[in-house]
Amino acid sequence: MSRHEHGQHKDEQQERAQQDHDRSGGEEHAHDDGHDGHQGHHEHGAMIADFRRRFWVSVLLTVPILLLSPLIQSFLGLTEVLGFAGDEYALLALSTAVFLYGGWPFLTGLLSELRAGAPGMMTLIALAITVAYGYSAAVVLGLEGKVFFWELATLVDVMLLGHWVEMKSIMGASSALESLVQMMPDRALRLDASGETEEVPISALRSGDRVRVRPGEKVPVDGAIVEGKTSLNESMLTGESRPVEKGEGDEAVGGAVNGEGSITLEVRKTGADTYLSQVIETVRQAQASRSRTQDLADRAAAWLTYIALSAGVITLASWLVVGYAFDFALERMVTVMVVTCPHALGLAVPLVVAVSTSLAAGRGLLIRDRAGFERARKLEAVVFDKTGTLTAGRFGVRGIVSLGELDEDELLRLAAGLEARSEHPIAQGIVEAAKNKQLQVPEAAEFENLAGRGAQAQIEGRLIRAVSPGYLQEQAITVDDDALAELREGGKTLVYLLDGERPLGAIALADLVRDESREAIARLKGMGIDCLMLTGDAEAVAKSVADALGLDDYFAEVVPDEKAKRIEAVQRGGRIVAMVGDGVNDAPALVQSDLGIAIGAGTDVAVESADIVLVESDPRSVADVIALSRATYGKMVQNLFWATGYNAVAIPLAGGVAYGAGILLSPAVGAALMSLSTVIVAINAKLLGR
Repeated sequence: MSRHEHGQHKDEQQERAQQDHDRSGGEEHAHDDGHDGHQGHHEHGAMIADFRRRFWVSVLLTVPILLLSPLIQSFLGLTEVLGFAGDEYALLALSTAVFLYGGWPFLTGLLSELRAGAPGMMTLIALAITVAYGYSAAVVLGLEGKVFFWELATLVDVMLLGHWVEMKSIMGASSALESLVQMMPDRALRLDASGETEEVPISALRSGDRVRVRPGEKVPVDGAIVEGKTSLNESMLTGESRPVEKGEGDEAVGGAVNGEGSITLEVRKTGADTYLSQVIETVRQAQASRSRTQDLADRAAAWLTYIALSAGVITLASWLVVGYAFDFALERMVTVMVVTCPHALGLAVPLVVAVSTSLAAGRGLLIRDRAGFERARKLEAVVFDKTGTLTAGRFGVRGIVSLGELDEDELLRLAAGLEARSEHPIAQGIVEAAKNKQLQVPEAAEFENLAGRGAQAQIEGRLIRAVSPGYLQEQAITVDDDALAELREGGKTLVYLLDGERPLGAIALADLVRDESREAIARLKGMGIDCLMLTGDAEAVAKSVADALGLDDYFAEVVPDEKAKRIEAVQRGGRIVAMVGDGVNDAPALVQSDLGIAIGAGTDVAVESADIVLVESDPRSVADVIALSRATYGKMVQNLFWATGYNAVAIPLAGGVAYGAGILLSPAVGAALMSLSTVIVAINAKLLGR
């Protein structure tokens, strides 16, 4: 199955994500998934403060309510001491204040849910406190029965406390995203035409402006260094823990922390186009996007709401039928409705999503599609592009063969002297090898490129040529050596060194296999995943890399148009497949795969064909993606199990099935258990970071 089929609902999901809010219902619990991160964060903080304030006021009012309640007075033996004429009206007044002030978020939440046609947790709480208050008020005004004022007050207290603690947990889960937002400085030092600096808001910068970044400051926007040299700490942006050396011509990313040097940047990108802004938006979209697990939780929460309402009515009727008093039956109904609130169930998945997405962003893994990320846990095979993914994309010397008078170091020294004048990747590999050996590289004169065949120059009085096998064929120069034949068969690229037309020796080069690739393949195999490679290189080159890394299989000499067909062939074998590539010539294969993972170093993060972007071009991150996907799914399952398992036990107890054994839950105890389950779900989600 291709990702076309998996992704066909992506647009619909994104539209729904814009309307997505906290499963616990109502405007009071709207998540920070809007376009303005700071505003959403501040609104969330204000809501936490509001719940905290309502909780403490309600607690203060609950103290005299408890002292004036007949049941509490009788229990304490203080009826004569605390009772006074008209105390029931004082109790009604205090309880009215708690009901209206403390219960206000739940009453408004009820209206919001009913307007949306989706009764949920707020509906259950609001109905429970309204029934308890209305019945108790009617008793004070003359109806026969027992008041529930102290139960009402303690229920409101516990619900407010649970919401306060829960919302703090939600804010903690989303704090990594807020920290990304706060990474970008608000102001910058812009240089004018005379070279003087002026402090301006970031919003005033335009492409082409020049800004000064002093030691220790944050880079204000994406740009290129035009003056100075320094090291930049990009750990929060890319996951790379070590500072990166940067100089003139290098790119600097907004939000990175400048090291010891003062640099001048030319602004390249501003606003929403900057790398950090793209990261933030990608994280927001991923946190807002809905997954199949979330849909399951939503359906369960909706059903739980209807079950709670039905169970409440059945509980009331059942106790009345068997002959118990109305006040007893009413208390059972209220407890059932409170206990069944689908709060924990509604938060089970969104909190894990928020934590996992923020964790991924902090490690340089940008999740563009939640459904794709969830599929990562099921992967059975990973297909890697070769060049730039498993290999470094640059040549290194892998062998030197002398054909007579010169030793290997002398051959390398002469070749480096010639190739030092060339920009070709093979030439750079030879020069780097000479530098690593600390050889004294000679000066070259009269340098000349031999189009498509190599180069030549005068070195130490001799005409030295570095040429390809094709040049030897053209000039009918024969070189016969077993060592050279072995290198050719191993997929190495050979450069022959000539003195005039006389062969001196040959240097074998190959695209360097990255050390990180070896670790990545070992980790993936340890996870039970097959590792394959896809490349346009020749069979011998592909086999050499595959053998070096211990790959399970490889496809060589594959043109870009055929890459998707190769992925499809692996899928037809019944395996769930990921493709890892650069997102450009590998785009068809990335789309065809069940999970497309794009290598995207620097600021190239918007690879449209991929589900996940690896900011650092590190193949080890593929194993990180799979491990995080598996851990995330595990947390979701744990939370769903806890939320549903809690209700399976709590609802019968709340209804009074264990009454004969002396176990009877009050509404306040039910509310405490419900809030506890919510807090446990929130804590379990945050433990994903460990």
